[in-house]
Amino acid sequence: MSVERAHRMSHAVDAAAPAAVLYALVADTTQWPLLLPDSIHVERLDFDGTTDRYFQWAVVDGIPQPSLWRRTLDARRRRVDFRAERSGAPVTTTGGSWRVEELAPGWSRLTLEQDVSVTAERAVDAERLLASARAGARTTLDRLRAAAEGWRRLDGAALSFEESVRIQGPAEPVYEFLYGVSSWPGRVPHVVRAEVTEESPGVQHATVVNLAGDGSAYTTEAVRVCFPAAGRIVFKQLRPHALLSAHTGEWSVEPDATGVTVVARHDVLLDERTVERVLGPDADLARARRFVREALGAESRATLGPAQQHAQESVRSLRSV
Repeated sequence: MSVERAHRMSHAVDAAAPAAVLYALVADTTQWPLLLPDSIHVERLDFDGTTDRYFQWAVVDGIPQPSLWRRTLDARRRRVDFRAERSGAPVTTTGGSWRVEELAPGWSRLTLEQDVSVTAERAVDAERLLASARAGARTTLDRLRAAAEGWRRLDGAALSFEESVRIQGPAEPVYEFLYGVSSWPGRVPHVVRAEVTEESPGVQHATVVNLAGDGSAYTTEAVRVCFPAAGRIVFKQLRPHALLSAHTGEWSVEPDATGVTVVARHDVLLDERTVERVLGPDADLARARRFVREALGAESRATLGPAQQHAQESVRSLRSV
């Protein structure tokens, strides 16, 4: 027999950072995929400055799962109240609040209060879920603390850029190519092997073996959330390049009257600790930014080329029918 039980949890962490900085990191969920390891993608639905609704895809027990949230933001009190409008079984309801307090100039405390109602036939299942929630809360607090304490370096470590190509053809074959990662070996020059599983419709787990510019092989592992009606595929690298602490991005197919524009967007955070190990003892952050921009840009261009070819071949096939 299933029994619903409510549980309350409270976690806090002190940070050597201004309270305003810590609150800004909590308030802007669109940046969470770069800052929090379990957060894959945030799709904001509505935001009026006070009320915020968004979908979040996050890894729960090793599986990417979506949830729908509503939040109320109070910047003056540095408080955010949240409640899940849609959560996955065996969780029936969950919500809580974030609070940021200034302890002293340059010091602040972040508190996360949570209430979770769980329906489970076995007590061990409920306790396993609650233990996972507690561990996730502690990890989230630690990552937000670290980001806040390094906020002066965030601008230098963050990098966003795009590559694009114009294709005279329909959107459908372009999206089909980008969606079908398992077909890339032999078609995309740097892709040697690709394995793709789809845990739920539109949510892919892709493991890809690539060739670097020097001929060495390296493996990437990503979760991809696909929106076919919108022509978008967003992704997060679970195993990013050695120079990166985080890597998210998006493929988008934007049709108009005469064809489509295909855009590959990348958002990354450089890992300052690995710059000299990867690029040599004289390397600095500026050189790392140039290296990452060129390496990821070249890979995107190498993927967009075959996508363009696939679309053009599809058009020729249709014309020959």
